[in-house]
Amino acid sequence: MTNKETYDKVFMDCFSVPQDALTAQFVYQCVPAWDSVGHMGMIAALEEAFNIMMETEDIIEFGSYTIGIDKLKNYGVEI
Repeated sequence: MTNKETYDKVFMDCFSVPQDALTAQFVYQCVPAWDSVGHMGMIAALEEAFNIMMETEDIIEFGSYTIGIDKLKNYGVEI
């Protein structure tokens, strides 16, 4: 599985959305599941999937599908 497929799968699994929903418009709280608890679950899933530990600032700033791609670059994960 590619990094993009893994990234997308985390979003689809955590937020119960289809892949075509994962666009620049997919942002924090755009679906009910992406609340503060869902956000931390998604972060934990990404950390596990990519074997990383994200910094608090990056977790707070991780406000959209596309911003997340940028944040993961800080940890050597290219999507």
